[in-house]
Amino acid sequence: MRPVPFALQVKLDSGVTTLCQCWTLRRRDGVVQGFTDHDGDLVIDGVTCVAGTGFTASEATSRFDLAVDGAEIAGALSDTSLLEADLAAGRYDAASVETWLVDWSDVSLRVLTARATLGEVRREGAAFTAELRGLADALAQDSGRLYTARCHADLGDARCRIDLASPAFCGDGTVAGIEATSAFVASGLDGFADGWFTNGRLTWTSGGNAGLSIEIKQHTMVSGQARLSLWQAMPEPVASGDGFTITAGCDKQFATCRDRFANAVNFRGFPHIPGNDFVIAAAKAGAGNDGRSRMG
Repeated sequence: MRPVPFALQVKLDSGVTTLCQCWTLRRRDGVVQGFTDHDGDLVIDGVTCVAGTGFTASEATSRFDLAVDGAEIAGALSDTSLLEADLAAGRYDAASVETWLVDWSDVSLRVLTARATLGEVRREGAAFTAELRGLADALAQDSGRLYTARCHADLGDARCRIDLASPAFCGDGTVAGIEATSAFVASGLDGFADGWFTNGRLTWTSGGNAGLSIEIKQHTMVSGQARLSLWQAMPEPVASGDGFTITAGCDKQFATCRDRFANAVNFRGFPHIPGNDFVIAAAKAGAGNDGRSRMG
């Protein structure tokens, strides 16, 4: 049950209203923005909801069960509101959005109609459409620990305990040559073995993508030169001379944890868990079926 201000309820009951919708958006980096489908700017709790962005909202769908509520907002990309580069860089991923029904003649008369997170964003030229996922979406996400052969920790986190700030596991490099949209030759990494940074993380320190991070698809050493390929293209073109920091990668296998990082004691997987091949295996005559462990 949403509390509706009495004066707003009177207007709703009268059938003559001066209503509009406002959205306040909070990114994970702390940036707060406001938008409205009214023809003038409105201030909600200190946040200026900007008009003139072409913001509109679809009909919202909701259910009495735990199914995820759904809605969409659409608008235009603008240098004063939403930047295409920010969307491409993922700065709006999982941003929280509050939807308000507001009396534009008196913004104190308003009611919060929905809270959601920003989902899929589709772009067409200078326009975009963003999916709003209701609070029940969190219930649809996988959570908890899974029993898998691979490690459940991320390299360098509190469970893994590897210090990625150690010179053995991180480095500084510079783009020395471009081979493809998401592949380049790097200098400054000659002291690291082939594949050391595969599945690692690269953070740009200069250039058009400064401050952004990306996962590394593959790291190879060819004729003494380090070649890096990224899982996806960066929002801005990578150029020779762009600087970056890079940290080692891990394929989450027990052998890698033991041999590369000497960290078997903190391995968070179950390397001896039976796989599908074991489940469907059948005993063979003369194969030494004496009941001993298959793990030897």
